[in-house]
Amino acid sequence: MDEKIILDHLKRITGSREVSRTEVVQTLWSGYGEIVRYATGSGTVVIKHVEFSKIKNHPRGWNTSLSHQRKLRSYEVEIDWYSNWSNKCNLHCRIPECINVLKHNEDILIVLEDLDASGFHVRKNKADLTDMKACIKWLAEFHALFINDKPEGLWPIGTYWHLDTRPDELAALDDIEFKRAASVIDAKLNAAKYKTIVHGDAKLANFCFSNDGSVAAVDFQYTGAGCGIKDLTYFIGSCLHGEDCEEYENFLKDYYFDCLRPRIKNPEVDAHELEVEWRELFPYAWVDFHRFLKGWSPGHWKINTYSERITAQIIRSLR
Repeated sequence: MDEKIILDHLKRITGSREVSRTEVVQTLWSGYGEIVRYATGSGTVVIKHVEFSKIKNHPRGWNTSLSHQRKLRSYEVEIDWYSNWSNKCNLHCRIPECINVLKHNEDILIVLEDLDASGFHVRKNKADLTDMKACIKWLAEFHALFINDKPEGLWPIGTYWHLDTRPDELAALDDIEFKRAASVIDAKLNAAKYKTIVHGDAKLANFCFSNDGSVAAVDFQYTGAGCGIKDLTYFIGSCLHGEDCEEYENFLKDYYFDCLRPRIKNPEVDAHELEVEWRELFPYAWVDFHRFLKGWSPGHWKINTYSERITAQIIRSLR
């Protein structure tokens, strides 16, 4: 999209005479565009600019038609999230306000509140327990808001690694027994009685921190239905190495449910029954992501003895 079109559009929606591009925040995965900060007469905004026409270069070589179609769908889901779902979020699960969405030929502009300007200017590549608890509290609040909601317009099954959308990575998995167990594990997670809307990519990098320790979350491309424990396992794995996962798993799991229980307001939901079910699904959710990771990037740092041990236990239980 021509830069003049972007500037003219921002002038229209903000009422500003002067708008300028100030910095690229980051490029989008696989070269699908960029996230850019713009200055307007009333402050700053952040634009997620998706360019479907650009040549794609997946950093790990997964340049397939299926991968491309998944990406196309993910941006449509994000638009639907901001258009029809995001207004349910509150100060306890803060997200950027969506100011405007523009589709132009093969481009999409999602104009968002600048979280940096709103006080969430801290990014972390390592998290201590206090940081992790802030993010887990956000997840608990988010999951409580959407329990039993039908994910219209979102992914029928949330998370970017779920089995139906990852046949190539499954085919690349060289552990035959694990490959056979994958569909059983996936079915067990999808058969959960209690589901919510999961963030779908709840890694540390998608949380923005304020000076007072509160957090906001970004990136809702893989939001959809699922048991909330899928977000929790993925988040813990994004912060901790294997030995630390083992040491803090129960503490962080307990903290999540301590936050979740009092926030569940749906009278049709038995909070105790939900907790029992999701706790039982915790190792299955962990192994489900491990299945994707081993097929997608066998040398990844998140592949560790802790995950291998849980996987072996789950596979033995399914024999």
